Amino acid sequence: MPQLIVNNITLRFSGLTALSDVSFEVTKNEILAIIGPNGAGKTCLLNCISGFYKPQEGNMSFDGMDLITTPIYERTMKGIARTFQNIELFNGLTALDNIMAARHAHFKTGVIRSGIHFGKARDEEIYHREIVEQIIDFLEIKPVRKKIVGSLPYGMRKRVELGRALAVEPKLLLLDEPMSGMNVEEKEDMARFVIDIFEDKQIPIILIEHDMGVVMDISDRVMVLEFGKKIAEGIPDEIVKNEKVINAYLGQ
Repeated sequence: MPQLIVNNITLRFSGLTALSDVSFEVTKNEILAIIGPNGAGKTCLLNCISGFYKPQEGNMSFDGMDLITTPIYERTMKGIARTFQNIELFNGLTALDNIMAARHAHFKTGVIRSGIHFGKARDEEIYHREIVEQIIDFLEIKPVRKKIVGSLPYGMRKRVELGRALAVEPKLLLLDEPMSGMNVEEKEDMARFVIDIFEDKQIPIILIEHDMGVVMDISDRVMVLEFGKKIAEGIPDEIVKNEKVINAYLGQ
C-alpha cells in the first residue's frame, strides 16, 4: 500500500507554473529518486510535501492524512522529515545541540518544568540525549559532536543535517541533494548512510540527486521532471533508456 499519495499537484507563482499536474506514489519499502534539469520543480515538489508551499490544485495524503489541510508542524509530528539543498543549520550551536533541537517535537514536559530541570524533566532530557547519541554514532560524527557547526567542513555539516532529520523519528525522509558539493569519498559515505537508513531503520526515502551514478545504484524507482511536468517514471534501467529522459536531461 502506498504511504504517500500525490494526485495532480499544480503549483503556480503568479504567471509561473512550477509544477503541472504531477502525480506519483511512494510505498513503505522503496527509495524514490527525483531527477531533472535545474528549474524542473524538484525542490518545489518537496516543499509541497513538507508544507512550505501549498499547491493551488490537486491533493496529497500521507498515511491516510490529508496533507493539503495539515500545518507544517503536524506533518513533522506525523513523521515527515527533510534535509535542504542549502544547509539550514544553527551555525552558532554544536553538532549535538543541532540534532537535539529536532527532538523538541517529542518533549512532553512544559517550558517551566524543563527550565527547572528536575525530576521528570531531567529524566526526559536524558532519554532524548541518549537517542541523539545513537544518531551521532550511527552517522559517525562523534569526533565533532561538541564542535560548532559553522566551523565544520561542508560534508560534515551535511551529515549533521541528516542527523537532525533522523532525530524527528521520520516515517518518510525527504533528501534534497544530500550529496551536492561533496567529493567522491564524501559522496560514498553519504550514499552508504542513505542505504543504511533505508535498510536498517526501514524508512522510505524521496531523494533528489544529480549524480546519476548514485541514483542508479541506490534507488528503486526514478521519476523525471522537466519544466514542472513528469515526463517519465520507472525503475533505473528503464529510465536511462527512455528517449524523453535522454533528450531532456541525460544526453546521449
